[in-house]
Amino acid sequence: MSEMVARLDDYGRPAWIAVMVLGFVLFWPVGLAILAYMLWSGRMSWGCSGRNRSQNRSEWQNRFADKFGDKFDKARSRVEDEVRNFSGGFGPAYSSGNAAFDDYRQATLKRLEEEEREFRTFLDRLRKAKDKSEFDAFMSERRDRPAPAAPETPATDQPQT
Repeated sequence: MSEMVARLDDYGRPAWIAVMVLGFVLFWPVGLAILAYMLWSGRMSWGCSGRNRSQNRSEWQNRFADKFGDKFDKARSRVEDEVRNFSGGFGPAYSSGNAAFDDYRQATLKRLEEEEREFRTFLDRLRKAKDKSEFDAFMSERRDRPAPAAPETPATDQPQT
């Protein structure tokens, strides 16, 4: 049994999922037992529950982190900073080393920014037109609706016999 578990661990999470699905297809309690084992053993954990993230990483994630060091983390933090400070532009243009490509990229980005502005104004006009038509329909429906009849009150002027 431990040999099969070790072999499935070598193939990773997709192999465990395939075995679980096969267990459900053959006899559902077997699939349920495999699912419970996967959850109990931590083979299906997706997040970091502990303080040290490196303990919860898979083997390939650890190899990636060892090979590239903290370059990936620095790039991710730079992207997060740019997203946080995003003001509608495309940010500073970095040189690729090819002047013709840089000029083309800059012209394309400017064209895309202009198209985005035009599209946003079109959407604003479209929303305003839709709101106006809905409001006009509401007002015309309200005008065409018959006025509510005044409730009839019994005549108190007539003497009662």
